[in-house]
Amino acid sequence: MTLDGTARDTGATDDRDQGDRDLDDRRLADGFDLRRLDRAFLDDPYPTYHALRRHDPVHRLADGSYFLTRYDDVVAIYRDPDLFSSDKTVDFKPNLGDSPLYEHHTTSLVFNDPPYHTRVRRLLAPAFTPRALRALQARVEAQVDALLDRAANQGRMDLIADLASALPVQLIGDMLGVPRDERGPLRGWSLAILGALEPVLSRAQFDAGCRAVAEFKDYLRGLIADRRRHPGRHDDSEILSKLIAAEDGGETLSELELLHNCIFLLNAGHETTTNLIGNGVEALFRFPGEMARLRAAPDLIKSAVEEFLRFESSNQLGNRRLTRDAEVGGVAMAAGTYIHVCIGAANRDPAQFPDPDRLDITRSPNRHLAFGSGIHACAGMSLARMEGQVAIGKLLRRFPDLRPDGAAVRGGRARFRGFLSLPVAL
Repeated sequence: MTLDGTARDTGATDDRDQGDRDLDDRRLADGFDLRRLDRAFLDDPYPTYHALRRHDPVHRLADGSYFLTRYDDVVAIYRDPDLFSSDKTVDFKPNLGDSPLYEHHTTSLVFNDPPYHTRVRRLLAPAFTPRALRALQARVEAQVDALLDRAANQGRMDLIADLASALPVQLIGDMLGVPRDERGPLRGWSLAILGALEPVLSRAQFDAGCRAVAEFKDYLRGLIADRRRHPGRHDDSEILSKLIAAEDGGETLSELELLHNCIFLLNAGHETTTNLIGNGVEALFRFPGEMARLRAAPDLIKSAVEEFLRFESSNQLGNRRLTRDAEVGGVAMAAGTYIHVCIGAANRDPAQFPDPDRLDITRSPNRHLAFGSGIHACAGMSLARMEGQVAIGKLLRRFPDLRPDGAAVRGGRARFRGFLSLPVAL
Protein backbone atom coordinates (compact mmCIF):
# COMPACT_ATOMS: atom_id res chain seq x y z
CA MET A 1 0.00 0.00 0.00
CA THR A 2 1.38 3.44 -0.98
CA LEU A 3 1.09 6.54 1.19
CA ASP A 4 -1.98 7.71 -0.72
CA GLY A 5 -3.74 4.38 -0.05
CA THR A 6 -3.45 2.83 -3.53
CA ALA A 7 -2.35 -0.76 -4.04
CA ARG A 8 1.20 -1.54 -5.02
CA ASP A 9 2.54 -4.70 -6.65
CA THR A 10 4.81 -6.39 -4.06
CA GLY A 11 4.90 -9.87 -5.57
CA ALA A 12 8.59 -9.86 -6.47
CA THR A 13 9.58 -8.62 -3.03
CA ASP A 14 7.34 -11.16 -1.31
CA ASP A 15 8.84 -13.98 -3.39
CA ARG A 16 12.34 -12.89 -2.52
CA ASP A 17 11.49 -12.49 1.16
CA GLN A 18 9.92 -15.95 1.22
CA GLY A 19 13.00 -17.40 -0.40
CA ASP A 20 15.18 -15.73 2.22
CA ARG A 21 13.00 -17.08 5.00
CA ASP A 22 13.15 -20.59 3.54
CA LEU A 23 16.94 -20.39 3.40
CA ASP A 24 17.11 -19.14 6.99
CA ASP A 25 14.84 -21.98 8.12
CA ARG A 26 16.96 -24.54 6.29
CA ARG A 27 20.10 -23.23 8.00
CA LEU A 28 18.36 -23.25 11.36
CA ALA A 29 17.30 -26.87 10.89
CA ASP A 30 20.67 -28.02 9.55
CA GLY A 31 22.56 -26.43 12.43
CA PHE A 32 20.35 -27.64 15.26
CA ASP A 33 22.23 -29.44 18.04
CA LEU A 34 20.74 -30.23 21.46
CA ARG A 35 24.14 -29.83 23.04
CA ARG A 36 24.63 -26.30 21.68
CA LEU A 37 21.46 -24.42 22.57
CA ASP A 38 21.58 -20.64 22.88
CA ARG A 39 19.46 -18.31 24.99
CA ALA A 40 17.27 -17.37 22.01
CA PHE A 41 16.21 -21.02 21.66
CA LEU A 42 15.54 -21.44 25.38
CA ASP A 43 13.39 -18.30 25.36
CA ASP A 44 11.46 -19.30 22.22
CA PRO A 45 12.15 -22.74 20.70
CA TYR A 46 9.16 -22.73 18.35
CA PRO A 47 10.80 -21.11 15.29
CA THR A 48 13.44 -23.84 15.46
CA TYR A 49 10.81 -26.54 15.87
CA HIS A 50 8.92 -25.23 12.83
CA ALA A 51 12.11 -25.14 10.77
CA LEU A 52 12.99 -28.71 11.74
CA ARG A 53 9.51 -30.03 11.07
CA ARG A 54 9.45 -28.37 7.64
CA HIS A 55 12.95 -29.22 6.45
CA ASP A 56 14.27 -32.10 8.57
CA PRO A 57 11.56 -33.68 10.77
CA VAL A 58 13.74 -36.70 11.60
CA HIS A 59 16.90 -34.76 12.35
CA ARG A 60 20.12 -36.67 12.97
CA LEU A 61 22.26 -35.12 15.70
CA ALA A 62 26.04 -35.21 15.88
CA ASP A 63 25.99 -38.06 18.43
CA GLY A 64 23.94 -40.30 16.11
CA SER A 65 20.62 -39.81 17.91
CA TYR A 66 17.51 -38.47 16.17
CA PHE A 67 15.26 -35.54 17.04
CA LEU A 68 11.59 -35.91 15.98
CA THR A 69 9.22 -32.96 15.58
CA ARG A 70 6.11 -34.28 13.75
CA TYR A 71 2.99 -35.08 15.74
CA ASP A 72 2.30 -38.37 13.97
CA ASP A 73 5.85 -39.63 14.53
CA VAL A 74 5.71 -38.81 18.24
CA VAL A 75 2.32 -40.53 18.64
CA ALA A 76 3.63 -43.64 16.85
CA ILE A 77 6.46 -43.88 19.38
CA TYR A 78 4.13 -43.54 22.36
CA ARG A 79 1.90 -46.31 20.98
CA ASP A 80 4.65 -48.92 20.80
CA PRO A 81 6.47 -49.26 24.15
CA ASP A 82 7.89 -52.64 23.13
CA LEU A 83 9.76 -51.13 20.18
CA PHE A 84 10.64 -47.85 21.92
CA SER A 85 12.06 -48.48 25.39
CA SER A 86 11.86 -45.94 28.25
CA ASP A 87 14.52 -47.71 30.33
CA LYS A 88 17.46 -45.37 30.99
CA THR A 89 19.95 -47.62 32.78
CA VAL A 90 22.27 -47.44 29.77
CA ASP A 91 21.54 -43.89 28.60
CA PHE A 92 22.03 -42.08 31.91
CA LYS A 93 25.28 -43.83 32.85
CA PRO A 94 27.69 -41.57 30.90
CA ASN A 95 26.38 -38.36 32.48
CA LEU A 96 25.36 -39.59 35.93
CA GLY A 97 27.71 -42.50 36.68
CA ASP A 98 27.07 -44.36 39.96
CA SER A 99 25.57 -41.29 41.60
CA PRO A 100 22.45 -40.59 43.69
CA LEU A 101 20.97 -38.96 40.56
CA TYR A 102 21.51 -42.14 38.56
CA GLU A 103 19.93 -44.22 41.32
CA HIS A 104 16.90 -41.95 41.40
CA HIS A 105 16.23 -41.54 37.70
CA THR A 106 16.63 -45.26 36.99
CA THR A 107 14.39 -46.33 39.89
CA SER A 108 11.46 -43.91 39.50
CA LEU A 109 8.40 -44.83 37.49
CA VAL A 110 8.88 -42.71 34.41
CA PHE A 111 12.20 -44.11 33.16
CA ASN A 112 11.32 -47.79 33.28
CA ASP A 113 9.59 -50.42 31.15
CA PRO A 114 7.13 -53.17 32.12
CA PRO A 115 6.95 -55.22 34.25
CA TYR A 116 8.48 -52.82 36.81
CA HIS A 117 6.63 -49.83 35.37
CA THR A 118 3.33 -51.72 35.41
CA ARG A 119 3.73 -52.82 39.03
CA VAL A 120 4.70 -49.41 40.41
CA ARG A 121 2.05 -47.55 38.42
CA ARG A 122 -0.61 -49.92 39.75
CA LEU A 123 0.54 -49.26 43.30
CA LEU A 124 0.36 -45.48 42.73
CA ALA A 125 -3.03 -45.60 41.00
CA PRO A 126 -5.25 -45.37 44.14
CA ALA A 127 -3.93 -41.86 44.80
CA PHE A 128 -5.29 -40.60 41.46
CA THR A 129 -8.71 -42.23 41.18
CA PRO A 130 -11.72 -39.95 40.50
CA ARG A 131 -12.83 -40.46 44.10
CA ALA A 132 -9.41 -39.45 45.45
CA LEU A 133 -9.37 -36.37 43.22
CA ARG A 134 -12.83 -35.29 44.36
CA ALA A 135 -11.59 -35.49 47.93
CA LEU A 136 -8.56 -33.37 47.03
CA GLN A 137 -10.45 -30.66 45.12
CA ALA A 138 -11.86 -29.00 48.23
CA ARG A 139 -8.33 -28.89 49.65
CA VAL A 140 -6.99 -27.35 46.41
CA GLU A 141 -9.72 -24.71 46.38
CA ALA A 142 -9.03 -23.77 49.99
CA GLN A 143 -5.29 -23.54 49.35
CA VAL A 144 -5.80 -21.33 46.28
CA ASP A 145 -8.17 -19.03 48.21
CA ALA A 146 -5.63 -18.68 51.02
CA LEU A 147 -2.79 -17.90 48.59
CA LEU A 148 -4.90 -15.31 46.76
CA ASP A 149 -5.99 -13.72 50.06
CA ARG A 150 -2.35 -13.24 50.97
CA ALA A 151 -1.58 -11.75 47.55
CA ALA A 152 -4.59 -9.41 47.69
CA ASN A 153 -3.24 -7.83 50.85
CA GLN A 154 -0.01 -6.98 49.01
CA GLY A 155 -1.59 -5.73 45.76
CA ARG A 156 0.91 -7.66 43.68
CA MET A 157 2.65 -11.01 43.63
CA ASP A 158 5.14 -13.18 41.87
CA LEU A 159 2.77 -15.60 40.19
CA ILE A 160 5.31 -18.44 40.35
CA ALA A 161 6.52 -18.18 43.94
CA ASP A 162 3.21 -17.06 45.43
CA LEU A 163 0.77 -19.32 43.55
CA ALA A 164 2.01 -21.57 40.73
CA SER A 165 4.69 -23.36 42.74
CA ALA A 166 3.23 -22.80 46.21
CA LEU A 167 0.03 -24.69 45.38
CA PRO A 168 1.49 -28.02 44.18
CA VAL A 169 4.24 -28.00 46.80
CA GLN A 170 1.63 -27.60 49.52
CA LEU A 171 -0.59 -30.28 47.98
CA ILE A 172 2.18 -32.83 47.47
CA GLY A 173 3.44 -31.95 50.94
CA ASP A 174 0.00 -32.86 52.28
CA MET A 175 -0.08 -36.08 50.24
CA LEU A 176 3.33 -37.13 51.53
CA GLY A 177 2.54 -36.04 55.07
CA VAL A 178 5.35 -33.46 55.24
CA PRO A 179 4.71 -31.07 58.14
CA ARG A 180 4.03 -27.53 56.91
CA ASP A 181 7.03 -26.03 58.68
CA GLU A 182 9.35 -28.55 56.97
CA ARG A 183 8.36 -27.92 53.34
CA GLY A 184 10.87 -25.17 52.61
CA PRO A 185 13.42 -27.36 50.76
CA LEU A 186 10.91 -29.24 48.56
CA ARG A 187 10.85 -26.94 45.52
CA GLY A 188 14.62 -26.51 45.53
CA TRP A 189 15.15 -30.27 45.71
CA SER A 190 12.74 -30.80 42.81
CA LEU A 191 14.36 -28.19 40.57
CA ALA A 192 17.84 -29.53 41.27
CA ILE A 193 16.89 -33.15 40.56
CA LEU A 194 15.03 -32.37 37.33
CA GLY A 195 17.76 -29.97 36.20
CA ALA A 196 20.03 -33.00 35.82
CA LEU A 197 17.88 -34.15 32.87
CA GLU A 198 18.95 -31.27 30.63
CA PRO A 199 20.85 -32.15 27.41
CA VAL A 200 24.00 -30.51 28.80
CA LEU A 201 24.80 -31.01 32.49
CA SER A 202 27.28 -28.74 34.26
CA ARG A 203 29.31 -29.89 37.24
CA ALA A 204 27.40 -27.47 39.46
CA GLN A 205 24.04 -28.90 38.29
CA PHE A 206 25.29 -32.44 38.83
CA ASP A 207 26.51 -31.71 42.36
CA ALA A 208 23.30 -29.86 43.28
CA GLY A 209 21.17 -32.72 41.95
CA CYS A 210 23.11 -35.38 43.82
CA ARG A 211 22.91 -33.36 47.03
CA ALA A 212 19.15 -32.90 46.59
CA VAL A 213 18.53 -36.64 46.10
CA ALA A 214 20.61 -37.53 49.15
CA GLU A 215 18.94 -34.92 51.37
CA PHE A 216 15.43 -35.83 50.19
CA LYS A 217 16.05 -39.55 50.77
CA ASP A 218 17.33 -38.89 54.29
CA TYR A 219 14.27 -36.78 55.05
CA LEU A 220 11.84 -39.36 53.65
CA ARG A 221 13.44 -42.16 55.69
CA GLY A 222 12.40 -40.32 58.83
CA LEU A 223 8.83 -39.86 57.59
CA ILE A 224 8.55 -43.52 56.55
CA ALA A 225 9.90 -44.75 59.88
CA ASP A 226 7.31 -42.62 61.69
CA ARG A 227 4.45 -43.99 59.56
CA ARG A 228 5.55 -47.54 60.25
CA ARG A 229 5.75 -46.92 64.00
CA HIS A 230 2.34 -45.22 64.04
CA PRO A 231 0.30 -46.66 61.14
CA GLY A 232 -3.10 -45.38 62.31
CA ARG A 233 -2.15 -41.90 63.43
CA HIS A 234 -2.08 -40.08 60.09
CA ASP A 235 -4.54 -38.71 57.53
CA ASP A 236 -6.05 -41.46 55.38
CA SER A 237 -5.54 -39.27 52.27
CA GLU A 238 -1.76 -39.43 52.63
CA ILE A 239 -0.27 -41.29 49.68
CA LEU A 240 2.84 -42.14 51.71
CA SER A 241 0.85 -44.32 54.11
CA LYS A 242 -0.92 -45.96 51.19
CA LEU A 243 2.35 -46.74 49.41
CA ILE A 244 3.86 -48.25 52.54
CA ALA A 245 0.87 -50.56 52.86
CA ALA A 246 0.25 -51.14 49.14
CA GLU A 247 0.59 -54.57 47.61
CA ASP A 248 0.39 -55.86 44.05
CA GLY A 249 0.07 -59.63 43.80
CA GLY A 250 1.67 -59.97 47.22
CA GLU A 251 4.55 -57.59 46.35
CA THR A 252 5.24 -54.28 48.03
CA LEU A 253 7.62 -51.50 47.09
CA SER A 254 11.15 -52.03 48.35
CA GLU A 255 12.60 -49.32 50.57
CA LEU A 256 14.58 -47.89 47.65
CA GLU A 257 11.57 -47.99 45.29
CA LEU A 258 9.41 -46.29 47.91
CA LEU A 259 11.93 -43.49 48.48
CA HIS A 260 12.49 -42.72 44.82
CA ASN A 261 8.87 -42.90 43.78
CA CYS A 262 7.93 -40.46 46.55
CA ILE A 263 10.60 -38.12 45.15
CA PHE A 264 9.15 -38.72 41.68
CA LEU A 265 5.67 -37.73 42.91
CA LEU A 266 6.96 -34.39 44.15
CA ASN A 267 8.95 -33.73 40.99
CA ALA A 268 6.21 -34.69 38.55
CA GLY A 269 3.39 -33.11 40.53
CA HIS A 270 5.25 -29.89 41.19
CA GLU A 271 6.85 -29.29 37.80
CA THR A 272 3.81 -29.87 35.60
CA THR A 273 1.38 -27.82 37.67
CA THR A 274 3.75 -24.91 38.30
CA ASN A 275 4.49 -24.56 34.61
CA LEU A 276 0.86 -25.03 33.57
CA ILE A 277 -0.29 -22.14 35.76
CA GLY A 278 2.60 -19.82 34.89
CA ASN A 279 2.59 -20.59 31.17
CA GLY A 280 -1.19 -20.33 30.97
CA VAL A 281 -1.45 -16.91 32.59
CA GLU A 282 1.48 -15.54 30.58
CA ALA A 283 -0.14 -16.80 27.36
CA LEU A 284 -3.34 -14.95 28.27
CA PHE A 285 -1.30 -11.77 28.70
CA ARG A 286 0.03 -12.25 25.15
CA PHE A 287 -3.47 -12.92 23.81
CA PRO A 288 -5.71 -10.40 25.61
CA GLY A 289 -8.67 -11.33 23.39
CA GLU A 290 -8.56 -14.84 24.81
CA MET A 291 -8.24 -13.43 28.32
CA ALA A 292 -11.43 -11.43 27.68
CA ARG A 293 -13.23 -14.52 26.30
CA LEU A 294 -12.35 -16.54 29.38
CA ARG A 295 -13.43 -13.79 31.75
CA ALA A 296 -16.75 -13.50 29.90
CA ALA A 297 -17.31 -17.27 29.92
CA PRO A 298 -15.60 -18.83 32.99
CA ASP A 299 -16.99 -22.24 32.06
CA LEU A 300 -14.40 -22.32 29.27
CA ILE A 301 -11.67 -22.93 31.85
CA LYS A 302 -11.49 -26.66 31.07
CA SER A 303 -10.86 -26.19 27.35
CA ALA A 304 -8.61 -23.22 28.14
CA VAL A 305 -6.36 -25.39 30.32
CA GLU A 306 -6.10 -27.96 27.52
CA GLU A 307 -5.00 -25.18 25.19
CA PHE A 308 -2.44 -23.88 27.68
CA LEU A 309 -1.03 -27.41 27.89
CA ARG A 310 -0.79 -27.62 24.10
CA PHE A 311 0.46 -24.10 23.46
CA GLU A 312 3.26 -24.11 26.05
CA SER A 313 3.86 -27.71 27.08
CA SER A 314 5.55 -27.99 30.46
CA ASN A 315 7.50 -31.07 29.38
CA GLN A 316 8.98 -30.33 25.97
CA LEU A 317 11.18 -33.38 25.43
CA GLY A 318 11.08 -37.13 25.96
CA ASN A 319 13.44 -39.94 24.98
CA ARG A 320 13.23 -43.53 23.83
CA ARG A 321 15.66 -46.19 22.60
CA LEU A 322 14.93 -48.61 19.78
CA THR A 323 14.85 -52.23 20.88
CA ARG A 324 15.28 -53.59 17.32
CA ASP A 325 15.92 -52.37 13.78
CA ALA A 326 12.97 -50.32 12.50
CA GLU A 327 11.89 -47.49 10.24
CA VAL A 328 10.95 -44.36 12.18
CA GLY A 329 9.39 -41.41 10.42
CA GLY A 330 10.51 -42.86 7.10
CA VAL A 331 14.14 -43.26 8.22
CA ALA A 332 15.78 -46.67 8.75
CA MET A 333 17.33 -46.92 12.23
CA ALA A 334 19.30 -49.66 13.95
CA ALA A 335 18.48 -51.29 17.26
CA GLY A 336 19.87 -49.19 20.10
CA THR A 337 19.31 -45.84 18.36
CA TYR A 338 18.44 -43.06 20.82
CA ILE A 339 15.45 -40.91 19.86
CA HIS A 340 14.36 -37.52 21.21
CA VAL A 341 10.60 -37.02 20.95
CA CYS A 342 9.81 -33.31 20.92
CA ILE A 343 6.45 -32.84 22.58
CA GLY A 344 6.66 -29.06 22.25
CA ALA A 345 7.07 -29.34 18.49
CA ALA A 346 4.39 -32.01 18.08
CA ASN A 347 1.92 -29.76 19.89
CA ARG A 348 2.59 -26.97 17.38
CA ASP A 349 2.35 -29.20 14.28
CA PRO A 350 0.02 -27.46 11.77
CA ALA A 351 -0.91 -30.86 10.31
CA GLN A 352 -2.69 -31.59 13.62
CA PHE A 353 -3.45 -28.11 14.98
CA PRO A 354 -4.58 -25.40 12.51
CA ASP A 355 -2.91 -22.05 13.16
CA PRO A 356 -0.80 -23.68 15.90
CA ASP A 357 0.95 -20.51 17.09
CA ARG A 358 -2.35 -18.87 18.04
CA LEU A 359 -3.86 -19.42 21.46
CA ASP A 360 -7.49 -20.56 21.08
CA ILE A 361 -9.18 -21.44 24.37
CA THR A 362 -12.05 -23.16 22.53
CA ARG A 363 -9.83 -25.27 20.27
CA SER A 364 -11.52 -28.56 19.40
CA PRO A 365 -10.39 -31.19 18.86
CA ASN A 366 -7.28 -30.70 20.95
CA ARG A 367 -5.42 -34.01 21.14
CA HIS A 368 -2.24 -32.54 22.58
CA LEU A 369 0.59 -34.65 23.96
CA ALA A 370 1.51 -32.55 26.98
CA PHE A 371 0.98 -35.55 29.25
CA GLY A 372 2.40 -38.10 26.83
CA SER A 373 0.29 -41.01 25.68
CA GLY A 374 0.01 -44.78 26.00
CA ILE A 375 1.30 -46.67 29.04
CA HIS A 376 3.51 -43.73 30.02
CA ALA A 377 0.76 -41.11 30.02
CA CYS A 378 1.23 -38.99 33.15
CA ALA A 379 -0.36 -40.73 36.14
CA GLY A 380 -1.20 -37.40 37.77
CA MET A 381 -2.60 -35.62 34.71
CA SER A 382 -6.14 -35.36 36.11
CA LEU A 383 -4.77 -33.80 39.30
CA ALA A 384 -2.67 -31.30 37.34
CA ARG A 385 -5.66 -30.35 35.19
CA MET A 386 -7.81 -29.81 38.27
CA GLU A 387 -5.16 -27.66 39.98
CA GLY A 388 -4.75 -25.56 36.82
CA GLN A 389 -8.48 -25.06 36.40
CA VAL A 390 -8.99 -24.05 40.03
CA ALA A 391 -5.93 -21.78 40.27
CA ILE A 392 -6.33 -19.91 36.98
CA GLY A 393 -10.12 -19.76 37.23
CA LYS A 394 -10.08 -18.28 40.72
CA LEU A 395 -7.22 -15.92 39.86
CA LEU A 396 -9.13 -14.37 36.95
CA ARG A 397 -12.39 -14.09 38.88
CA ARG A 398 -10.70 -12.54 41.92
CA PHE A 399 -8.59 -9.98 40.06
CA PRO A 400 -10.28 -8.38 37.01
CA ASP A 401 -7.33 -6.00 36.52
CA LEU A 402 -4.63 -8.69 36.59
CA ARG A 403 -1.66 -7.57 34.46
CA PRO A 404 2.12 -8.03 34.14
CA ASP A 405 4.18 -5.97 36.57
CA GLY A 406 7.82 -6.36 35.60
CA ALA A 407 10.11 -8.60 33.61
CA ALA A 408 9.33 -12.31 33.61
CA VAL A 409 12.24 -14.74 34.04
CA ARG A 410 12.10 -18.02 32.13
CA GLY A 411 13.58 -21.17 33.57
CA GLY A 412 16.21 -21.45 30.85
CA ARG A 413 15.72 -25.19 30.36
CA ALA A 414 15.15 -27.20 27.18
CA ARG A 415 13.28 -30.18 28.64
CA PHE A 416 10.95 -28.31 31.00
CA ARG A 417 9.42 -25.02 29.90
CA GLY A 418 8.23 -22.54 32.47
CA PHE A 419 9.07 -19.45 34.48
CA LEU A 420 11.17 -18.88 37.56
CA SER A 421 9.49 -15.52 38.14
CA LEU A 422 6.40 -13.80 36.72
CA PRO A 423 5.54 -10.55 38.58
CA VAL A 424 1.90 -9.46 38.29
CA ALA A 425 -0.16 -6.55 39.59
CA LEU A 426 -3.60 -7.33 40.96
